[in-house]
Formats: sequence, C-alpha cells, structure tokens
Amino acid sequence: MRLIKFLCGPFFIFAGVMHFVRPGFYLQIMPPWLPAHEAMNYASGAAEVVGGAALMCPDPKVRRAGGWFTLLTLLAVYPANIHMALNPEDYPNVPGGQAGLIARLPFQAVFVAWVWGAMNRGRTSSDS
Repeated sequence: MRLIKFLCGPFFIFAGVMHFVRPGFYLQIMPPWLPAHEAMNYASGAAEVVGGAALMCPDPKVRRAGGWFTLLTLLAVYPANIHMALNPEDYPNVPGGQAGLIARLPFQAVFVAWVWGAMNRGRTSSDS
C-alpha cells in the first residue's frame, strides 16, 4: 500500500505533462461552455504537475498543501466530467464510449482517496 501512495505524485505529474505533450486530446473533451480552452488545458496540466511534485516532497507540510491543491484541481475538473457523461454524443473519441464517460464519475472518488492517502502518508492521529 505504501508504494501505491508514492506513485500518486508521479501519476499526476505524468497526467499533467500530457496536457502539454498531447493538448489536442484534452482540448477535444472540454465542454463548449468553458472559456479559453487552450489556457484552461495548460493551467490544469500545470496544476497537476505542481500538485504531483508536492505530493512527492518529504516535507509533510508541502505534501499536504500539494494534496489539497490536487484535490481542488480534481474538484475543478469534475463539472467537465459530468458534462461529458451527460453528452456522450459530443465525445465519440473518448475510449469506452458512454459507459466509460459514466464510469469516470465515481472513479474520481478513487483519485480523491489516493491523493488523501498520499498527502497523509506517515501521519499519525496525534499529528496536527
């Protein structure tokens, strides 16, 4: 379980870098009501990189701050996931089709739990 917590940071760094390496994928799945698609793509990618890097930091205060930052990032992109699940016809290139888009919704809870575990690794109940 400890290894899984350590992989959280690199996972989010990789996911964030992909926003810069393959921006077309992210741009095509952005809801039309969001403004500034390109800027939002790069901002969310940068947020994932920064949060992931902070989750890898040995300093627990930095790790927790990075965890909260990553949790807020997940919360910020969740409305787009809902939009995609409700409008699957607009996203034919997303793997898994409508079932995949719907499955993404509860799967975000897995990411939240993973980040929570990573940001709190090494903490005891007596830590403040």
